[in-house]
Amino acid sequence: MNYREQFGKALIASRELNMLSDVKINAVLNKIADAAVKSTDFILRENQKDLARMENFDPKYDRLKLTGERLSCIAEDIRNVASLPSPVGRVLFESIRPNGLKITKITVPFGVIGIVFEARPNVTFDVFSLCLKSGNACILKGGTDAANSNQTIVSIIHKVLEANSINTHVLTLLPSGREATTELLNARGFVDLVIPRGSQGLIDYVRMNATIPVIETGAGICHTYFDEFGDLSKGAQIVNNAKTRRVSVCNALDCLIIHESRLPDLREIVKLLIKSRVEIYADKPSYSMLDGKYPDHLLQAADNESFGTEFLSYRMAIRTVTTFDEAIAHIAKYGSKHSEAIISENKKNCELFLQAVDAAAVYVNASTAFTDGAQFGLGAEIGISTQKLHARGPMGLEELTSYKWLVEGDGQIRP
Repeated sequence: MNYREQFGKALIASRELNMLSDVKINAVLNKIADAAVKSTDFILRENQKDLARMENFDPKYDRLKLTGERLSCIAEDIRNVASLPSPVGRVLFESIRPNGLKITKITVPFGVIGIVFEARPNVTFDVFSLCLKSGNACILKGGTDAANSNQTIVSIIHKVLEANSINTHVLTLLPSGREATTELLNARGFVDLVIPRGSQGLIDYVRMNATIPVIETGAGICHTYFDEFGDLSKGAQIVNNAKTRRVSVCNALDCLIIHESRLPDLREIVKLLIKSRVEIYADKPSYSMLDGKYPDHLLQAADNESFGTEFLSYRMAIRTVTTFDEAIAHIAKYGSKHSEAIISENKKNCELFLQAVDAAAVYVNASTAFTDGAQFGLGAEIGISTQKLHARGPMGLEELTSYKWLVEGDGQIRP
């Protein structure tokens, strides 16, 4: 494959997008949502081919799996994106200088965005809808695990684009081999930005090898701190939801931090986890408290590897602390700056937690499972940014724009 030729076509397509009205873009997005639902059986058959090559106990299996319900939710997210105001052309700043120059700062698309991702075929729909709405062409590099699913989804989107006279190169799917990744990461002059979605290994590889700008997303080592003033009923429900709602996603709970004064309540806090067969790696104080009270085959002593691990499965660590500050220090040492939560009825402690914890999303008395673009009212998301430059947290339409300055004059020259 001539990658440069492909990248060049995407660049041209991105310029053509600037000529499309928001009305047409919205209409096309709604048609793609309809096509996704109409093609459910076809998509699921192709997705099953990918699933057949993966063991169902693999943490990636749930991410790879599509269902009729999930496709309906994906279609609804696409419609939500279509219903949102366009992020392009918003006036961020406007001024008339003493010399008469009118200066305006407006939002504009990046142009061409590359996405490198693993076994998540839903990303294909999500990324395309957000990119089209924000006026960006996108180049996708999926993994071999989801090759059939991704090709099928792209073919469905291309049919809708062709039927509506839109250049199909606004969406390019690269081959799943490593060579394509290398070419994309070095596509200077063609690709404006690359976003990796997947494991820490994938993110590190992209960051270390890209010669174009990178926004890091995905890796989530998430904690929930059960404070000495935490409500037991709320806390048990929050911990269970954060851990078991969907274990293979980046906002799932990895480590429960508990104040030593609440150890007597630990059995009740984790009781709901037994139903989901959650395996617990407990430090000495928490292990002593759970020994004989939590299923023996699901309880293990924690070691150094238990903390700072993104489990992506039905496993979780527990760390006991003696002070609020010790909890904050643990999060600072082992967290990935993704999502962190406190369970507490002490207003001062909640406020301190919100201020002190350095993460993209910080929660009080709520599950970290809410770190999601759709849940935040963004329609969908292109990823969860764990860095601080340009974008942080769920990246929706606004984060897919840059800006430029418009300067209008009437013959002014600078002395």
